Amino acid sequence: MGIFSRTRDIIAANFNELLEKADDPEKMIRMIIFEMEETLVEIRASAARTIADQKEMHRHTVKLDRLQADWADKAQLALSKDREDLARAALVERKKAADMADQLKVEITVLDDALRAYELDIEKLQTRLREARTRQSAIAARLESAENRVKLRTLLASERVDEAMARFDQLERRVDYAEGRADALSLADGSSKPSLAEEINALAGADKIDEELEAMKAALKTSDPAQEN
Repeated sequence: MGIFSRTRDIIAANFNELLEKADDPEKMIRMIIFEMEETLVEIRASAARTIADQKEMHRHTVKLDRLQADWADKAQLALSKDREDLARAALVERKKAADMADQLKVEITVLDDALRAYELDIEKLQTRLREARTRQSAIAARLESAENRVKLRTLLASERVDEAMARFDQLERRVDYAEGRADALSLADGSSKPSLAEEINALAGADKIDEELEAMKAALKTSDPAQEN
């Protein structure tokens, strides 16, 4: 397949259709990018050769222009010496040089058209290559996300997770039991020391009891006349 034909095929390719039909979209996009990069290198190499050919042709046209001027001078000199035959021969050579120069100029024009085509193809290929690389990044991100979800769901469904959670429950029960034993021992030996708030509340309670006791005594004296005598 020629480089121009392959380039047109790549530029016209429908990425979505190719990826939908592919068994391995990630592999397919890698192949597309590789093909584009290779084609881009080839087009640039062809463009470089075309530019080199153009420069060489330009050099030849300059030489041919000088050659035409030289033969014209020789024809003029021969004619001034009454050598019309030599003048005619010089003019024939001048025409040959002019014809060659004209042919080279036509070829240079053809190369100009080819270079413009190369430039357009390179620009289009670069655009498609950027698009393909963007799609590659998106596909890779989606694939990684899907794989992570599969791993997560597999882990959550694993019996190892249930076993680990059961061990946590057992450990918490052991801690609760140990704390309960410690609390029970402190109650049994009376070593539990009341807090500051509890001591203050106890003082307030004692004052209230004293007040109630005095009130009861006063009530008894009021109700028993013998005690008043």
